[in-house]
Amino acid sequence: MAKYVCTVCGYVYDPEVGEPDAGIAAGTAFEDLPDDFVCPLCGVGKDQFEAE
Repeated sequence: MAKYVCTVCGYVYDPEVGEPDAGIAAGTAFEDLPDDFVCPLCGVGKDQFEAE
């Protein structure tokens, strides 16, 4: 699964790790994140992420 990078702050969403603090389980593909997912560092939406 591809990693995705926030184009605003550089945070990397790694699907192998997920985002435990946001309740996103390890193994969750970026495409499967909820539509209201936001960057945990800067708060922008999924539309501001690009595949790494």
